[in-house]
Amino acid sequence: MGACGQIGTELTTQLRNKYAAHKVIASDIKEGSQELMQGGPFEILDAMDYEAVQDVVIRYEITDVYLMAAMLSATAEKFPMKAWNLNMNSLFNVLNLARDKKIEKVFWPSSIAVFGSTTPKTDTPQRTVMEPSTVYGISKQTGERWCEYYHKRYDVDVRSIRYPGLISYTTLPGGGTTDYAVDIYYKALKHKKYISFLGAETTLPMMYMDDAINATIGIMEADKSEIKIRSSYNLAAMSFNPEEIAASIREHVPAFSISYKPDFRQAIADSWPQSIDDSAAREDWGWEHKISLEEMTKIMLDNIE
Repeated sequence: MGACGQIGTELTTQLRNKYAAHKVIASDIKEGSQELMQGGPFEILDAMDYEAVQDVVIRYEITDVYLMAAMLSATAEKFPMKAWNLNMNSLFNVLNLARDKKIEKVFWPSSIAVFGSTTPKTDTPQRTVMEPSTVYGISKQTGERWCEYYHKRYDVDVRSIRYPGLISYTTLPGGGTTDYAVDIYYKALKHKKYISFLGAETTLPMMYMDDAINATIGIMEADKSEIKIRSSYNLAAMSFNPEEIAASIREHVPAFSISYKPDFRQAIADSWPQSIDDSAAREDWGWEHKISLEEMTKIMLDNIE
């Protein structure tokens, strides 16, 4: 569910390549790209409609559910109750299906938004103070607690990772605070300049989408005994600020310039960590990232162009 979003689009493609197209049922509240729609079965589905979700699960004999439907940080601040209802009710629908043994395994994504201004900023531990200050972060922290509860109370096989900012050229930004790191590449090629809504020194954990997709599939393929954390695993690859990503772009687009006009998203970013300790994921189920900032910049510019 949520197959047409930034992560869902690429995850669906990768799952279809890996497991055969007819075995992967994509769904969203609206149609997605032509490639997604023609690549395999697709259902128009509201993730908040329990009966409709259950019908699709039974009809296709679905065993594993990847719940990617969510309203992201910046958008959620504009529509708090709508975001809360979507982010929480969709999760309960899937957890309850798993509790009732109608599906076997659940993937639900959390986020670095679960952390807050009181969280250690550097090498943020797996277990630490979590006082999120955004609607998105509050919903994700709450979701983590429910995931762990359903595992302990009902033995639901739910698995989760806390995504950092994700960067990809295949889908446009979707309303997240870290989306500047996608938009900046498009503006660099089209206008040779970019106005950042985050300050120059705002360092955040980031990841190229291929690494995130590999992590998502990796945790779902891991043996059940290897998944020792049922709230959500920290996940990390690289950390950088707008000035550093701009410098990497200038290696390929020398005329590129960046200026700064922070808006309400600055406060959101300031409440998040600068770097993440993901040693638990690396030790428990073998997570490792592959793409650096320099490699990512070349990939982004080459493919957008």
